[in-house]
Amino acid sequence: MIKEEISGTKGRYVLTQDGHEAEMTFSILSPVTRIVDHTGVPDSLRGTGVGKKLVEYLVERARDEGFKVVPLCPFVNAQRAKHPEWADVFKV
Repeated sequence: MIKEEISGTKGRYVLTQDGHEAEMTFSILSPVTRIVDHTGVPDSLRGTGVGKKLVEYLVERARDEGFKVVPLCPFVNAQRAKHPEWADVFKV
């Protein structure tokens, strides 16, 4: 399960698995734009697909809530490039 935490203009999506936490951080630029700046996956979860799950969650939230994503995070940007079907949510 992925949790969303927002405080002011900063937020993060958090996925906990096997007692370890992966996160994706973002800034809320406006009601219709979020800047994703970091995806952090601990070594214990690398290769398990949790980073991709966070990006998929981001895409789902963007579509549901109607915001666009500026992908400053290299991992998110790489996933965006691999998934042209997500182009509707990214602002590049």
